[in-house]
Amino acid sequence: MSQIRPVSDLRNSFAEISRVVHETREPVILTKNGYGDMVVISYEEYQSLQYEMGVMRELRAAEIEAETTTERHEHDDVMAGISEKLRTVRHV
Repeated sequence: MSQIRPVSDLRNSFAEISRVVHETREPVILTKNGYGDMVVISYEEYQSLQYEMGVMRELRAAEIEAETTTERHEHDDVMAGISEKLRTVRHV
C-alpha cells in the first residue's frame, strides 16, 4: 500500500523514501498543504509503467482498427511478420 508523506520528507528523509520505493515497489505520495502534490516511484517501476502504457496504446489502436475496417489477417502471416521483425531487431 502506498505511503502518504509530506513533501518536506523528500528533503529530510530522502534515503528512507528511496529505500521504500525500491524495496516495496510501491509509490510514495507526497502532499503539500494536505493535498496530493507528487508521486515518487523507482526508475524501474517508471520504466515498467511506460512499457505497459505503450502496450495499452497499441492494443487500443488495434481495437479501433478492428472496429473501423473489415480487413483481417491470417494468423500465420501475422506470426511470420513478427518473427521477421524480431530477427531484424536482433541483428541491429
